[in-house]
Amino acid sequence: MKHAIKPLRIALGAAAMAALTITGGTALAQKLPSQLTWTAYDVGSGGYNQAVAIGNALKNKMGVTLRVLPGKNDVSRTVPLREGKVPFSANGVGGTYMAQEGMYEFGGKGWGPQPVRSLLLNNSDALLTIVAAGDLGVKTIADLKGKRIAWVIGAPSLNQNITALLAYANLTWNDVTKVEFGGFGQAMDGIINNQVDAAFTSTISGKAFQIESSPRGIAWPTVPHGDKEGWKRLKAHAPFYVPFMGTEGAGLSKEKPVEGATYPYPVLMTYENVDAGLVYAMTKAMVELFNDYKDAAPGNIGWDLKRQVFDWVVPVHEGAVKYFKEIGVWKPEYDKSNAELIKRQKVLADAWAAHGKGSYADDAAAMKAWQKMRADALVKAGMEPVLTEW
Repeated sequence: MKHAIKPLRIALGAAAMAALTITGGTALAQKLPSQLTWTAYDVGSGGYNQAVAIGNALKNKMGVTLRVLPGKNDVSRTVPLREGKVPFSANGVGGTYMAQEGMYEFGGKGWGPQPVRSLLLNNSDALLTIVAAGDLGVKTIADLKGKRIAWVIGAPSLNQNITALLAYANLTWNDVTKVEFGGFGQAMDGIINNQVDAAFTSTISGKAFQIESSPRGIAWPTVPHGDKEGWKRLKAHAPFYVPFMGTEGAGLSKEKPVEGATYPYPVLMTYENVDAGLVYAMTKAMVELFNDYKDAAPGNIGWDLKRQVFDWVVPVHEGAVKYFKEIGVWKPEYDKSNAELIKRQKVLADAWAAHGKGSYADDAAAMKAWQKMRADALVKAGMEPVLTEW
């Protein structure tokens, strides 16, 4: 399959390119361009705030200006990467895992499975879960039955995560009232404005703190870790989730934790075709400047090298792998898991190419056919489809 991706090679200039062979702190600054752009979620989101803090460290220590381009959903954050206009994104599970899998919007015309790669994962003390208005009396996920839940158009990660969390309590979207919004920020404002009762967010997002201080107040429905069947249902929809006690964010603390579920966010990600030298330099800068930005935004502690998971659900870019091997944190078994994930992307790409040769009555028929072809290809390859329809 040929993806609609333009090769991305940042113009570093002759001097900077020569510096790629040099080692040491001075050379590090020369390996990154003087201006760099990431996409991230809306202004005020946890990912956006963290990116701005990282940008300050890059500017102060390396003279690199980081522009953070906000996007209201997974698609708008990922389009600039696909088109080769931006090399990196502080993305969510939608723009990484679901983009890789060709699910939801990424299974539609003009998309298909994307050859995404990760650099670093943010594993903070926050949760990525459902937030509810505090005036509802909601305590657990089961209490959301009959409530108004936000559905963000073009944001499969947000919507699928709610689907998975509802499944934990044996609920579906048919058990709640779906309220559509055009973006993450609008959905969160909808809680404050009493247009909706719950939405998906990070506990450290700026919007979560706004909800906490609003007249409605804030609540975090719990996802008890002891309910094994509930967790089995949840992970059938979202294999990237793990049980976690949230201690950071609006209304949370080490003294007042919430028994919940989460996954890495943001994921500093890129595409397979992005220059390995640039990826190496970005990864190295993130690790070596960690102490300069770790306390500058809520959740930044999650970028700590000690918190990294190198065998997650999307492969790590070769440029990042090179750096991790150099500093001795990349184990031989990670090569195997990375190769398997890349193989999975090849299976998906081949299936998409075959799907593209078909003739379909309309977009709905094309999507239905893709769902079956995708699942069949993965099963044939001995891989778990996770979702067979959406």
